[in-house]
Amino acid sequence: MNGKTTALVTGANKGIGRETARRLAELGMTVLVGARDRGRGESAVASLRDISPDVHLVLVDVADEASIARAGEDVAARFGRLDVLVNNAAIATGTGFPSKQGIAELRELFATNVLGPIAVTQAFLALLERAPAARIVNVSTRLASLGLSADPEHPVSQQAAYFGYAASKAALNTFTVRLANELRSTNVKVNSACPGYVATDLNQHRGVRSVQQGAEIIVRLATLPNEGPTGGFFDDAGAVVW
Repeated sequence: MNGKTTALVTGANKGIGRETARRLAELGMTVLVGARDRGRGESAVASLRDISPDVHLVLVDVADEASIARAGEDVAARFGRLDVLVNNAAIATGTGFPSKQGIAELRELFATNVLGPIAVTQAFLALLERAPAARIVNVSTRLASLGLSADPEHPVSQQAAYFGYAASKAALNTFTVRLANELRSTNVKVNSACPGYVATDLNQHRGVRSVQQGAEIIVRLATLPNEGPTGGFFDDAGAVVW
């Protein structure tokens, strides 16, 4: 146990999550690499320890409530604190238009992308509330913007085939706003981050942005000063329309 700022990043064994963990480690934080697979998680931790020795594995499957509960107990016992939570782990199972996407796929998407971050946040909230300046960052997407989706001229409105993924992230944004309102009088700030179309396994590396670019807004929101915003949705350029 130490007095350093401690950050947990879910889905941190690869992609944007791993890059976020790397950046936070560079900033001198105790970084907890959340991963559901021990081998991949240990590999990520080993590589990140080239940057800082204070990087540790936390086994957590965000779609499994028992796994989340164990992770909460593990972090409380080993570290005794949590200052930053980045809800990054997500899936993009299948595609489909609103009239056609399979219900089984939708259930899987919502279990991981919505119920997962909610359950993780609830499991760690007591630790976060004890931190002097806690930050929760929910990793979202511009596809979740109802405002942009409603504009027939905007490229987001042309992505109807990604209905399930977009809907799950829109629900995650709702969680961001409602939780931020609930915690507005506390030391916990809650925001959604839009990293942009980053080349990761999630999109078969078709994205046009690097993980370094994508992690930038996540790190910025994870390290907000006390006068920073809460209950917002941001990308590199500023606020994203809900």
